[in-house]
Amino acid sequence: MSTLALWRDKLAYQPVSLGIVAMLSGLALVVANTATLPGIAAAEQRDLQTSLEQVLPSGFASNDLVRDTILVSGGDGPPRTVYRARTAAGAICGTVFQVSGRGYAGDINILIGLDRDGRLLGARVIKHQETPGLGDKIESAKSRWIDDFAGKSLSSPPPAQWAVKKDGGVFDQFAGATITPRAVVKAVRQGLEFYAAHRAEILNDSPKESTR
Repeated sequence: MSTLALWRDKLAYQPVSLGIVAMLSGLALVVANTATLPGIAAAEQRDLQTSLEQVLPSGFASNDLVRDTILVSGGDGPPRTVYRARTAAGAICGTVFQVSGRGYAGDINILIGLDRDGRLLGARVIKHQETPGLGDKIESAKSRWIDDFAGKSLSSPPPAQWAVKKDGGVFDQFAGATITPRAVVKAVRQGLEFYAAHRAEILNDSPKESTR
């Protein structure tokens, strides 16, 4: 075989080998990703269940909230997932759903838990981008500010006082970060208004309602 032919063989061998290696590596990644998907999904479900339980009193729900949901349409956004808490007898005793508001640095996502009458049982910020040391006081791990929502409703305090103290309301603001608590208060109040507007639908437990 001539020297030129040998070089041609070598040049062809290298890209083919690289192609085979790349294909096998890609296949291995796909297999590994597929194998880990069930574990990831299970972990996400556990995290969600933990978050839901944090806005309800201990032992409040006897059911698996993650599997007892209803989609409720309201406003211009997509349908909202509402998680329903039940007593041991199966009666709906409360709900949990997510609300959001625009903070200083981005959206603030909050879970709120309500009893049947629309009274707040708890609230927790689950995602935000607020400034560390200032706006992050909305986190339960950084301060107890978020706990002040427990026991509140649309009528207590009156609508005009659903604001931070700087705006004539009853909720504390943070020094140098009024925008953040103001956004949370507004979002929670809007969540209460959403529940009041759709309470009958949310608590409807007729056979046509389905859980996921």
